[in-house]
Amino acid sequence: MRRRDFLIAGSAAAAAGLQAVPGQAFVVEGNRPVLVFSGGQPVPVLDPHVKYDYSTRMMQQSVYDALAKYVDNPARIIPWLAKSWSTSPDGLTWTFHLAENAKFHNGDPVDAEAVRFSYERGLKLNKGVAWMLKDALDPSGIKAVDAHTVSFALKRPFPGFLSFVPSWFIVNPKEVMAHQVNDDYGQQYLTDHEAGSGPFRIRRWDAQTVMDLAAVPDYWRGWPEGDDHRPAGVIYQVIREPAPRKAALLRGQVDMVTDMTPQDYDALATTHGIKVSSNPGMTPFTVMLNTAHGPTADVNFRKALAWAIDYEAFLQVENGAAKLLDSPFPNAMAGHIAVPDMPHHDLAKARAYLARTKWPKGGLSVDYVYVAGLEVERQVGLAVLASLQPLDIKVNVVAMPWPQLVARGTNPAAAPAMMAVYVTPVSLDPDVVASQYTASAAGSFWGMHHLSDPELDKMVAAARRETDQNKRMDMYGTIQKRIVADQPAIFGMMEDRRWAMRDDVRGFVFCPVRLTGEADFYPMWIASK
Repeated sequence: MRRRDFLIAGSAAAAAGLQAVPGQAFVVEGNRPVLVFSGGQPVPVLDPHVKYDYSTRMMQQSVYDALAKYVDNPARIIPWLAKSWSTSPDGLTWTFHLAENAKFHNGDPVDAEAVRFSYERGLKLNKGVAWMLKDALDPSGIKAVDAHTVSFALKRPFPGFLSFVPSWFIVNPKEVMAHQVNDDYGQQYLTDHEAGSGPFRIRRWDAQTVMDLAAVPDYWRGWPEGDDHRPAGVIYQVIREPAPRKAALLRGQVDMVTDMTPQDYDALATTHGIKVSSNPGMTPFTVMLNTAHGPTADVNFRKALAWAIDYEAFLQVENGAAKLLDSPFPNAMAGHIAVPDMPHHDLAKARAYLARTKWPKGGLSVDYVYVAGLEVERQVGLAVLASLQPLDIKVNVVAMPWPQLVARGTNPAAAPAMMAVYVTPVSLDPDVVASQYTASAAGSFWGMHHLSDPELDKMVAAARRETDQNKRMDMYGTIQKRIVADQPAIFGMMEDRRWAMRDDVRGFVFCPVRLTGEADFYPMWIASK
């Protein structure tokens, strides 16, 4: 096997050529190719109940399974570990019947107790995915009825319950508790190990550079591409900058890339041997504003920023492959409305709002922080800088690694004035977006605005529990207007979601509820030439 302890460094000459290197897969094991995927974001914490972002979720879904799964476009939920489910007439009790043949990587069965333990663990840790269900579900409401049946008794009606189930991965309780340290519920162990039942298992793990997964030959669900075509494994290679990532794709050292610039995608789409998957996005790109500290704690200052922005410049950054937001909710989300008086470029309004602040003539400086290596975010920062110059507001455009940005941004006292963030809805239910602007978002990357609006919290909680669908959607219309009135962010755009891959890559399927650059490796394979 040609091993891959390589650190890819692209030269200017290699990056400039637009001819993909022909031939077989760069990494093979025996006669099976290994799919090599590259993005710019590491996976510092693999634990499925503690953290998620696109790169983390991509690897979690590779090694873990959930009761159900989102697939296809438009997205739909299909049975996975659960072969079927039902709900009581009042919507308060959900019962899931498990597949009898599911097993963890160590051979233990995936049974109802494992499901009960996993949901209990997620709720008790109160991190990562907990916000999705903790308002409606207590650990005491989860019961292992028998070996293959588990029930959830909700505290109150929650129409969106099933829409969040695909995000709750099931861990092996025996393996987790065997590695518990100081009552940490296995968190230290699951940071860079796994205890799952998914189609891949960890072979090598370096969260900052190379994550090497081996396929599970006897994966309990089988392989959709057939055993003859399934890959030997998957490598996630972290390459921080787009230029060397592009060069690696063209040289054939990686099979698929994400986190590229719009210009790179446009060029790669016309390159022999390369194909680009381009799909209408459902991921709002926003510039979150720190509503708790600094000048952006003043809603009038936030409004001044929002009305000063040249939003058309955002579309120019994307070469037109994006659509401006007309609401905090993406257009494809249930309950979406076009919010009246949504901010657009109007310097007269911007100056009127600024006149109501302590800085009526500007004369101050604010930071715009973006993820290092994401060229779109950098260019948007330059557009923000130019937009605010007429208000005499200086913008410091600062690059920061994603973990460092989150660590700073989730502390309200340390969060920058402006933070560039993509937040993909992980559910088709509108609560997934509305909740991002409530107190429950505190401490999470989607809550780095630190908005505190008790009335909005009440509105979101009421909508979450409403069982009349028409009334519920009306409530979300009001919620969208309230969020825009609070202006916790500059609501930017939904960019097209794109990946570039060598033309021998098969089985990639776009699903809009996956996070930005996330791909599902399970159905993917490399065709022999």
